[in-house]
Amino acid sequence: MEAGKLTREGSAKFEKKDFLDFIIENDIVGFFDKPIKLKSGRESNWYVNWRTVTEDVFLTDKLADYIISFANQNKIEADTFFGVPEGATKIGIITQYKYARQKKDYKKGSSVLAMGRGKPKEHGDPKDRYFLGIPRGKTVVIEDVTTTGGSLLETIKKLREVNVEVVAAIGLTNRMEKREDGKSVEEALAKEGIKYYAMSEATELLPIVMKIKNVSEETKKSVIEYFRKYGIKEI
Repeated sequence: MEAGKLTREGSAKFEKKDFLDFIIENDIVGFFDKPIKLKSGRESNWYVNWRTVTEDVFLTDKLADYIISFANQNKIEADTFFGVPEGATKIGIITQYKYARQKKDYKKGSSVLAMGRGKPKEHGDPKDRYFLGIPRGKTVVIEDVTTTGGSLLETIKKLREVNVEVVAAIGLTNRMEKREDGKSVEEALAKEGIKYYAMSEATELLPIVMKIKNVSEETKKSVIEYFRKYGIKEI
């Protein structure tokens, strides 16, 4: 069966406005009075955190539907969805589970439920060291928050080491930042032959959320300055 051929709700249209509302309603984007250091080493007054959603069964189920409809709308053909460990592990599993059940040929052995380890085992075959279930066929990697793409690229590297065919990467939210080499995440992945898709972008979310949360002028200035320094574009 061709990848991506689904039945039932899997073909639902992705509504960008609904997804942005989902993000705002669930406080995925927020602000700090004092900047904190990110994994990238940069100091930021604002954050994107999908944990509130992925800790809730109902919201995770809804998020998986958004991802599947987004993939379908963008004509991304997939056999397996795989979440970047550990931030997107749960949403990768739930998305793959729902996606597999919607396939016309859903049966024993038709789909794999793949998961990456947060920390590799010290010994053993790479397939067992890094994974609990190896993705099969055309694989789409999901990341919750994309900053410089380091974790995403590392995950793709590990998948390729065990001959997994990665066809695309989807970020729930792209922070829209330049990497240290001056490239965007899209450019960095394109160099690896992989197209990156962002379901939402910080530059479209932050102006809305700053207004709703009545953020102080000082914090606004810090966010604006942050994008002047690190952003792909200013806000």
